[in-house]
Amino acid sequence: MNVSILTLFPELYKPFLKESLIGRAQEKGIFTSEVTDLFSFAAPKKRIDAPTFGPGAGMLIKPDILERAIASQEQKFGRSYKIFFSPHGTPLNQFHARRISQVLQEKQHIMLLPARYEGMDARVEAHYADEIISIGDYVLMGGDLPAMVLLEAVLRYVPGVVGKDESVEKDSFSGPLVDYPEYTEPLKWQGMEVPEIIRSGNHQKISEWREEQALKRTLLGGHFEWFRSFDLNERLVSEAQKIIPPHYLALMHVDVNLKENRVGTSSVTSLDIHDIARSAATYGLKKYFIVTPLEDQQKITQTLLDFWATKGKEYNLHRHRAVQLVDLSISLDETIEKIKNEKLRQPILAMMKPFIKNIFADEGINAALVYDALTVYYLLNPQACKTEDYNIVIETKGELTRGMSIADLRNKPEDKPNTTVVEYIPKSKFIEDFIKILSGGST
Repeated sequence: MNVSILTLFPELYKPFLKESLIGRAQEKGIFTSEVTDLFSFAAPKKRIDAPTFGPGAGMLIKPDILERAIASQEQKFGRSYKIFFSPHGTPLNQFHARRISQVLQEKQHIMLLPARYEGMDARVEAHYADEIISIGDYVLMGGDLPAMVLLEAVLRYVPGVVGKDESVEKDSFSGPLVDYPEYTEPLKWQGMEVPEIIRSGNHQKISEWREEQALKRTLLGGHFEWFRSFDLNERLVSEAQKIIPPHYLALMHVDVNLKENRVGTSSVTSLDIHDIARSAATYGLKKYFIVTPLEDQQKITQTLLDFWATKGKEYNLHRHRAVQLVDLSISLDETIEKIKNEKLRQPILAMMKPFIKNIFADEGINAALVYDALTVYYLLNPQACKTEDYNIVIETKGELTRGMSIADLRNKPEDKPNTTVVEYIPKSKFIEDFIKILSGGST
C-alpha cells in the first residue's frame, strides 16, 4: 500500500511520517509513503500559482501543475484514490476514516492533495477528486494539517499499525459513546483521588461505572447527535434518559399580550390539552404544565384530564398515556416551585416572548426570552444564526391572514419591524449545544 502526498511544503511531513506508530509501520513494510514537491512540476522561472478570475484577493494553484504531478505519481504506483481537503468537503468522522482505510487496503494507493493559498482551481477537484474532506468548520493556512489528521485516523484501522486491535475497536466514536476517563499512579494528585470503584476489583461494577461515565461525556460533552445516529438498544436509551436533564413545558394562558397593548388571559382549548400532550410525550418531556388562573378554565381542563385518566383509556390508549404528563398550575411561579420541589434546584427558563409580558420583574430568575426553538439556539451561538426583522401581529379571526394566526406586515410602510426572527440555524449543532447549556439545570 502506498500513500502519495502532493504538497508545496514537503518538509512538514518528514517528522510526521518518520516518528511514532506511522514511522514504525513503514519500517515493518505495512505501507509506504511518498511526499512530492509540487514546485518540481513548474516550468523554470514560472509561477506555480496565478490570480483568481474575478474580483477578490488570493492566488490559486494552477491545474496543469497538479495534472503533471498526479500523472507522475500514478505512473509510479498505479491508479489512486484521490482525496482533496476543503471547508466545503464532507466532515470527517470515525465511520468515514474506517471506510477510507478499507479503500486504501483495496486499492493499495491513495493520493492526498492538500491545497495552499486560496486553494486550487475548482476544475481540478471536479476532474480528479474521489472525495473532498473537511476536518471542521474553521479555516487553516493550508490543507497539510488536515492531510496529517486524515492519515492518523485512517492508518489506525490498517492491521498492524496499532499494536492492539482492542485499542482501535473500543476507542471513542467506534460505537455510540466516547471513551470513559482513565487513571494511573499516583493514587492522589492535586487533591484528586482515583475513584474507588475502579480500584475495587469488581469487574462488573467497573464496567457499569465506565459506561455511565462514557454516557455522561457523550451526552453532556457535545456528542448527542453522534449518539442518536446509532440504532440504540432499550437499555442504553434508558440509561441515557437518566443523564439528560429533564425538560418541562408550560403553556401560559396568563400574562398574554392582547390587542391594544392590553395584557390578560386566554382560554384553554382542546388542542392545548390533547395535541401538545402527545407532542410532549413524543419528545420525552418530563411534564407539561397548563397555566391558567381562571377557575372556570381550571375546572374545564381538570374535567378533561380526569376523563382521559380514567374512561379515556378505553377510547385511545396513546392519548391516555400522553395526558398523564399534564399538570395544572395557576401561575408561572407555582409551576417553577413544582419543578424546584421535584428537582431540588432552580430551572433554566426559555420563554416565548410574544406571549409573555413583564413576568420577570423580580430579581434572581434565570430566564431567556425567546420566540421559538430557533431563537433558543440564537442565545447559545448568535454568530451561527441568520436573522431578519419583521413586523409581527397576532390575530385569530382571519382578517389579515385568512385564518392563520401570525401576520407579517412589513409590506405596509406605516408598520415598522417590531420583532427579530431567527430564520436559520446549523441543524447538526443545535441539539448538542442546547443539551450542553441545559446540563446544569432543567427547562
